[in-house]
Amino acid sequence: MKKILLIEDDVAFCKMVSNFLSKNDYVVSTAFSASEAKTLANASDFDLIMCDLRLPDSDGIDLMVELKSKKPNVPVVLMTGYADVTTAVKAMKKGAFDYISKPFVPEEVLLVLSNALSKKEEKTNSKLVSTPKSTVPKSNFVSGISAVSKAMNNHIQLVSPTNLSVLIIGDSGTGKEVVAKEIHNLSQRKNAPFIAVDCGAIPKELATSEFFGHLKGSFTGAVTDKIGHFESANGGTLFLDEVGNLSYENQIQLLRALQERKVKKIGSSTEVNVDIRVIAATNEDLKEAVKNGNFREDLYHRLNEFSINVPTLNDRKQDLLMYADFFLEKANEQLNKNVIGFSSEVIRIFQAYSWPGNLRELQNIIRRSTLLTQGNLIEKEVIPSDFFEVENQSKSVFSKSENEKEMIIKALNLCNGNKSEAAKMLEINRKTLYNKLKLYQLED
Repeated sequence: MKKILLIEDDVAFCKMVSNFLSKNDYVVSTAFSASEAKTLANASDFDLIMCDLRLPDSDGIDLMVELKSKKPNVPVVLMTGYADVTTAVKAMKKGAFDYISKPFVPEEVLLVLSNALSKKEEKTNSKLVSTPKSTVPKSNFVSGISAVSKAMNNHIQLVSPTNLSVLIIGDSGTGKEVVAKEIHNLSQRKNAPFIAVDCGAIPKELATSEFFGHLKGSFTGAVTDKIGHFESANGGTLFLDEVGNLSYENQIQLLRALQERKVKKIGSSTEVNVDIRVIAATNEDLKEAVKNGNFREDLYHRLNEFSINVPTLNDRKQDLLMYADFFLEKANEQLNKNVIGFSSEVIRIFQAYSWPGNLRELQNIIRRSTLLTQGNLIEKEVIPSDFFEVENQSKSVFSKSENEKEMIIKALNLCNGNKSEAAKMLEINRKTLYNKLKLYQLED
């Protein structure tokens, strides 16, 4: 049975959680303060630690850092009634496996604990096996903490080891190519080429040459032999970005190559066998394109053996600061800067903005802001003015003359249902918000 150290200063709540975990076959030791927790952690070995974010004698994150410095392989799950994006990002950057917010959902608690313990076993087993260093480059993929990101990540983990063709669906700027690279990096083809092709940038007259190659002199302008994308990706992954932009004629050629796994250069009579995995991406509704006769149905099914939906940044606002920190780190490297982070005012502006350009817009804004920043933090002064228009609109929603119920509804809408963020925006505590939700019959 797995041993858990539960650190929680609310005695009644602590006992309730302890009883719940015991009924689910965990051995639980409880501590009501940081000092008590340190004593227990030093005296016994635990498989996992659950720690409240706010303790009477310590900050939960600081305690977590201290405990993990002594026992780095023990996963820590933070518990908080004040869950917000900033806290979650800070905790996970400092080593927390995950966090769960009060009031608890029993199924969620068991799932988080199961995942944490599984990861611990994987790391332990991997240390027992000597493996050569991977030649795979550092990933640009960021695992988010939002529900939609976790669902997408599960699909990526599920499909990556297979050879299924994958269709990635998402708005422009959501990071579809990054998802495709992550699938490649987690596959058995990770040490082979990953070839990305922007189908929207290829003129239909040149598509055959680009995909399959040509011999010198096979047509006007063919001054040298050319290897096509299919051959270049042999053994690896061919990523077809915005595949819906291909002409109907090019779709036929692509379908034939995918069915036969053979290609023939323009001007050659010899077919070449290719072993590739195809990942395609689109920001269009290909089902609708099939209905309208603009996209071949047989090619659609050939590409869509498994589909992954990439959410917009607005749909995963919980992940925003994780991406912001990631892009800031990249910008610092590219611009030889050392900006530490974002001011609280900038964080509020970012959270109020709708991000129509998704991750690409966020990355561009952070790169520009990093370049303009002279101090340690990115401040409001270096943010483009159109961001403030959105911020001012959100502030005007909460004028005192408005009905309280309407204010609460609008706050929840602006915060995508996040009650902690809505309470902050309304300048009330979470408990007061819950009471008002009950009063106005706005509970889920």
